[in-house]
Amino acid sequence: MPLLNKLFGKSKSAVERVEVPKKAEPVKKVAELKPDGALLSPLATEKAVSGQSLNKYVFKIAYSANKIEVAKAVGKNYNVKVVSVNIINIPRKARRVGKTQGFKSGYKKAIVTLAKGQTIEIK
Repeated sequence: MPLLNKLFGKSKSAVERVEVPKKAEPVKKVAELKPDGALLSPLATEKAVSGQSLNKYVFKIAYSANKIEVAKAVGKNYNVKVVSVNIINIPRKARRVGKTQGFKSGYKKAIVTLAKGQTIEIK
């Protein structure tokens, strides 16, 4: 560096030091779930809709969600009282189209039972 400064007539004070930006902190693999983040979407299958007469509603939920988080999220989003929550892991299924083999993605679902007289309107 001193040789280049002599060749191009730059003094030490004229050479500016460039700061390299620091690397960002790594993203945490497990994110904290807020009560809103536990629910992904309601399921409106034929079996799920038939359970609504018994005050049972079905939701697709995040893999890291537990029963307490699901109950809080449903209560907060729909303004209802949750009596119980049952959680089921639906495994992935092998599918084949011609020569190509793959998998239909699995998911986690929750069956939420509400108190008598309370309903949720699912479209």
